[in-house]
Amino acid sequence: MQDLFYFSQSGVIPYRIHEDKLQILLITSIKKKRWVIPKGFVEFRLTAFESAKKEAYEEAGVIGTGEDLEIGSYEIQKETGRIEVRVFPLLVTKLLEVYPEIDLRKRKWFDYDEAVGKVDNPRIARMLHILKEKVFLLN
Repeated sequence: MQDLFYFSQSGVIPYRIHEDKLQILLITSIKKKRWVIPKGFVEFRLTAFESAKKEAYEEAGVIGTGEDLEIGSYEIQKETGRIEVRVFPLLVTKLLEVYPEIDLRKRKWFDYDEAVGKVDNPRIARMLHILKEKVFLLN
């Protein structure tokens, strides 16, 4: 079966180092209330990373820095097609008290091990592992 559509999305894994531990910020999905990472469709005239940073602001109320260096990707298969999601690390520098989707989602910092257990997508869990290796290589 040929895909009827193919879209590109991008997302970030928001992180920080708190008391020498890697912490990951997860948000709840709107419908099923599962713990996920901020992501969305790549917007016209924005790079995948710029678009992902914008989603992180809108969905999680975070601002951060990072490199335009993808740490992985995964696909979401729908009945009518598929979506490829490219994922980037985002070191959180500011946590906002007010942001666009504050009434739609919860957000919470998790220690690395707990975050791995909260996400239900094994590809995202693998990217968390890659992020941990990169972060602690830099420190």
